Amino acid sequence: MTGFFGRLLRGLAFASAAFALLPLHSAHAQSGYTQTRYPVVLVHGLFGFDNALGVDYFYGIPDALRRDGAKVYVAQVSAANSTEVRGEQLLAQVKNILALSGASKVNLVGHSHGGPTTRYVAGVAPQLVASVTSIGGVNRGSRVADIVRGVAPAGSVSETLANGAATALVTLINLASGGSSLPQLPTAALDSLTTAGSAQFNQRFAAGVPTSGCGNGAELVNGVRYYSWTGTKTLTNVFDVSDGALGVLGLVFGEANDGLVSACSSRLGKHLGDYRQNHLDEVNQLLGLRDWFSTDPVTLYRQHANRLKVAGL
Repeated sequence: MTGFFGRLLRGLAFASAAFALLPLHSAHAQSGYTQTRYPVVLVHGLFGFDNALGVDYFYGIPDALRRDGAKVYVAQVSAANSTEVRGEQLLAQVKNILALSGASKVNLVGHSHGGPTTRYVAGVAPQLVASVTSIGGVNRGSRVADIVRGVAPAGSVSETLANGAATALVTLINLASGGSSLPQLPTAALDSLTTAGSAQFNQRFAAGVPTSGCGNGAELVNGVRYYSWTGTKTLTNVFDVSDGALGVLGLVFGEANDGLVSACSSRLGKHLGDYRQNHLDEVNQLLGLRDWFSTDPVTLYRQHANRLKVAGL
């Protein structure tokens, strides 16, 4: 019996080790696979950061892209401010990146509020942008933002309280990420993310936005290519403490969503797919906890970098 159990244990250990190696094999470096012509600039969303206490907002993604040839920069814009303010900050950083890298354009990749933020730069300086990719982007507003603005109307006590809480959160983010010099205005961010605020923004920056329904928008506008993908599941991992909140928030939509943005609102340009991910899974948070039976978020970024490479971007 001892010999049988010994062989069984050795067999299980071998099988476990082989299984553990499977994702590593698929993630092996492929020289040049992500080597885009132009640098990739990752742009965070609301209450986001570039790196806080050693943790990337785009968790594990910059290194995965760099490993196979991409030049990657992670922007740091205001954690909470209007799309226009964040867009001007990003524009200044893009110009610095071009000066440092010697490149003539960049590939902008924005998550959440980073979606319209990147669109702003492409709108005011299309000559500096090769592509814009929106991931879970708030391109036509968020029902969650509409509800928050509804219960905290401008000038109300509830708005003051909500703004104070949001400002406190932003202060903590700034302390952890070193972004304390950036101006923060949570109410401006909220207004930008409502359906009405997004509609006003889209009147000025319509490139790539679908004209109706849940279809694709124009892929190529003013020399800039537009892409998007999103998540459509809120509860994805029982060990992820953020899933509960996203699950509750997702109930307000009445349509496919990632917990903060509806699938239709996220669409921009050529839509590349809907995935079993919530709003944080889209950037491989929290700390890589996700639906184990869905596509690895890091893989999506790697595949997209290769897509841009093949397109000559």
